[in-house]
Amino acid sequence: MSAAAVFEERSEPGRLASALLAAAMHVLLFLVLLFGVRWQNRPADTVNVELWEPAPAPVVEAPRPAPVVEPPPQPNPEPVIAKPEIVEQKAPPPKPAPKIEPKPAPKPEPPKAVAKPPKEPARPHDEAAQRQIREQLLREQAALAIDREQRQMADAAHNSALTTWMGKIQTHIRNRINKNIADAVPGNPSSVFVVTLLPNCEVLKITLQKTSGNKAYDDEVERAILRASPLPRPDKAEVFDRELRLTFRPKDKDI
Repeated sequence: MSAAAVFEERSEPGRLASALLAAAMHVLLFLVLLFGVRWQNRPADTVNVELWEPAPAPVVEAPRPAPVVEPPPQPNPEPVIAKPEIVEQKAPPPKPAPKIEPKPAPKPEPPKAVAKPPKEPARPHDEAAQRQIREQLLREQAALAIDREQRQMADAAHNSALTTWMGKIQTHIRNRINKNIADAVPGNPSSVFVVTLLPNCEVLKITLQKTSGNKAYDDEVERAILRASPLPRPDKAEVFDRELRLTFRPKDKDI
């Protein structure tokens, strides 16, 4: 058996359906084309638009202003000063001289009697007050005199006690000076020492205030002051003085 005979004898089952479907599609396409052409052939609405604008107005150039020429500055005229008019004044006529009339002489007035002030009677109250004032002044003066006298007595007693105390101190120191050194000093020069004491009368400091001119004697007096410490105490505590000014002479004798 040949190949051509095999293909001719074989039948295709979907061939008829395909042919129908193709025919239906052609019919549908024809209808679409037909209605589409008719719809496009419909006359379009006509709109007439007229476009126009007025012609521009002609431009007229404004005339240029003429240049302003300023006049040259003129000099200011000098002010004219009006001369004052001189008016001659006439001298006033002379006034007549006043007449001097003599004044009448004043009449002497009789002397006036001078009234004497009446004497006021003495007031007993005022006299008593003045008497009290005078008595008060006398009492105050007497009190001042007594106070002054008491102060003088106290000062005298203080000075006497101080002199007595310093005499005891000088005697206490002089007894400790080497007699040979004191007798060898020519003349009787004085040595002045300032001695500073403690409250218990011990010597704290010795200062030579005035030299006798003999150094050996001055040194001996200073050593005697140190040997005499503590110095005698005063009889009254109020007489104590922290600094004493003591004078020594080689020829002085104890009293």
